[in-house]
Amino acid sequence: MSDPRPWHKSTYSGGSGAECVEVSEGNEVRVRDTQNRDLGHITFTPAAWSTLLDGIKAAQH
Repeated sequence: MSDPRPWHKSTYSGGSGAECVEVSEGNEVRVRDTQNRDLGHITFTPAAWSTLLDGIKAAQH
């Protein structure tokens, strides 16, 4: 059975389309590479995902 949750392109993906990451959010956050969807995904807790995004934002400044 496939998961009905939708995937969306992460706002942190590059604009070229070649470096796209997709995210599916819910009770867990799933992240996958759009170029290699068949390889699966990485799963984060919502808290861990928020911490990762906060770190990315801090590194950009």
